[in-house]
Amino acid sequence: MKKSIILLFVLISGFTRADEGMWLPLFIERLNYVDMQKEGLKLTAEEIYSVNNSSLKDAIIQFGNGCTGEIISNQGLVLTNHHCGYGAIQSHSSTQHDYLADGFWAMNMKEELRNEGLTARFLVRIEDVTGRVIEGVNDNMSEAERSEAIKKLSKTITDEAENGTNYQARVASFYKGNEFYLFVYEVFRDVRLVGAPPSSIGKYGADTDNWMWPRHTGDFSIFRVYTNAEGKPADYNENNIPLKPRHHLPISLAGVEKGDFAMIMGYPGGTDRYMTSWGVDQAININNPTIVNIRAKKLGIMREDMDASRDINIKYASKYAGIANYWKYFIGQTRGLKRLNVLEDKQRIEDDFEKWVNASAERKAKYGNVLTDFASAYKNLNEYHVQRIYYSEAIVRGAEIMTLANAFNMLATELKEEKPSTEKLAKLKENLLKYSERHFKNYNEQTDLKLLSAMLQMYYENVPADHQPAAYRALVVKNKNNFNKIAGNIFEKSIFSKKALVDAFIANPNIKKLEKDPAYKLVRAFNTKFTENQKNIAEANIALERSSRFFIAGLREMLPDKKFYPDANSTMRLSYGKVLDYYPADAVHYDYYTTMKGIMEKEDSTSWEFVVPEKLKELYEQKNFGIYGENGEMPVGFITTNDITGGNSGSPVMNGNGELIGLAFDGNWEAMSGDIAFEPELQRTINVDIRYVLFIIDKYAGAKNLIDELTLVNKERVKAEKQDTKAPVTTELVN
Repeated sequence: MKKSIILLFVLISGFTRADEGMWLPLFIERLNYVDMQKEGLKLTAEEIYSVNNSSLKDAIIQFGNGCTGEIISNQGLVLTNHHCGYGAIQSHSSTQHDYLADGFWAMNMKEELRNEGLTARFLVRIEDVTGRVIEGVNDNMSEAERSEAIKKLSKTITDEAENGTNYQARVASFYKGNEFYLFVYEVFRDVRLVGAPPSSIGKYGADTDNWMWPRHTGDFSIFRVYTNAEGKPADYNENNIPLKPRHHLPISLAGVEKGDFAMIMGYPGGTDRYMTSWGVDQAININNPTIVNIRAKKLGIMREDMDASRDINIKYASKYAGIANYWKYFIGQTRGLKRLNVLEDKQRIEDDFEKWVNASAERKAKYGNVLTDFASAYKNLNEYHVQRIYYSEAIVRGAEIMTLANAFNMLATELKEEKPSTEKLAKLKENLLKYSERHFKNYNEQTDLKLLSAMLQMYYENVPADHQPAAYRALVVKNKNNFNKIAGNIFEKSIFSKKALVDAFIANPNIKKLEKDPAYKLVRAFNTKFTENQKNIAEANIALERSSRFFIAGLREMLPDKKFYPDANSTMRLSYGKVLDYYPADAVHYDYYTTMKGIMEKEDSTSWEFVVPEKLKELYEQKNFGIYGENGEMPVGFITTNDITGGNSGSPVMNGNGELIGLAFDGNWEAMSGDIAFEPELQRTINVDIRYVLFIIDKYAGAKNLIDELTLVNKERVKAEKQDTKAPVTTELVN
């Protein structure tokens, strides 16, 4: 029994190495501070996270809805990844002003570009509200009753936090519903584009190099947060002023060396480190290959049209990048799960858990059904999993004409009311007009027609027939399996194929006309069947939710003295590790840094992914690196052992003094299973070196106005500190 416990301790994610774990900053002092000091941290816990005083947390933002950024000047300047700012850059681009190809640099604040809907979310505080939430539930409740009670309690708690403030609050669940924390935010709504390198720098290597090391990508973009005159969040206004932050990150020019301490703070989106073997099996055999096949078809259609027209390329650049990113990710995840025997590791964990449970009558009463419930739930879920993926990937997010038609559901609901609300209708119409504007701005009808035909065909051929809408099956039979004809008829007869028709309908909506529209009629049929299918797995989902909560509770009870970290859930986390090389395979070694030499070695003028701008080549040939180079080389990227995932893109990589040394932007191919199982020997975070960022801003773009804003830490001072750990921290700066 003791041997089994030791094996479980080794296998379960969360407490084996300093590198592993995405930790809540609220608990850094209690859980991690001593270990971080040993690794090289020079700051106090209060300087990392504090409610009453300025701290590192005050310089870290959730950028938009899915990335991280950091404040790097006392005038609200934000640094994030190029791929995080890509949508904003694309929205301002056209064949006349091709910022994707040429880059964009505001040489003064008046030239900065507004971005409707883009936000910067600052964390104000975190509170443990587990006691309040748990007090409101009991073991006699059904899962539905428990969920509803938690929802109501969470609403009460967030209302209390928001009342009388301009804050937004959220109660987030941790450890699958075993703990709950309140997060209070201040959200700024005026975020302007300041600078971005051309895609030949910001996306160098593109799809080929995505998720790969060695990497030579200058993956950064620059924005600025604006406030009203009182320093509070406000909508865009010409009179708004730059944010005066509570803290901004100084930037180190000293570079990195093997073994250096590295700390990352950001907003990781989601991990599933406590996933069971049944979940891993589903990922390998159903989920991942299905998503990969659908996205591969989408990408092929889009790429063909993008290559044929620069106008279409600009319109679809952001869409393509979003689809391609996780298309490749799921390929890599499946490869990693198989290669690293994650399924077998999870099965061993479950075997040991079962032995622990069966050793006690009390534990058997509490946890005895957990594993059998997992097995039963996944058996039911797997039966419907393919249709769920196809509904999401091929229908709702397939051809955009279907997505647009689906957006009219709320309008249809209101129009069917006996007495439709004039106020509600006006608001719905206003929102739909904005949606129409965004939709058709980056749209090509012929590309979408091809997508519709392909997605409908894939759905028909791969989803079990009894899981498909009967009306859709009949439509295919009527058209003799001619999906081009089906798609062509829809585009010919639907109002959703033309902006003028959509806008005219919004101005004078009619429920009968909407329900007869072929695109709307078809998407409604898919929605109805999907809802019906979901009812067939409702009990399985409930069982999965309950089993997950009890499984994690049991693991924590089994090892009460161990430090368990929670899965990522888009809340602020801190990870720490070090700069380190790795060995991806037998007889293969990857160093911990790359330089501009690698850019030139990869150059291929026949491939859009590896084109090198002439000015960049000139700077390289002249060795014109300024204060940013080192030993005659220009560093580009480096890798660390930090634990990150999607949502960490743009996160600051900081040294022990809390100074910026790079931006995290990717994980490595050999460890794509990392969201499910952390692999310490292989898992690396890929970062762009801050010196390469500054080099591009200064030497390539000539945007010295931005360099002048920054707090640059003297490289000689930092290097001296590395050699003498007792040297006092000074404030020597260079500008």
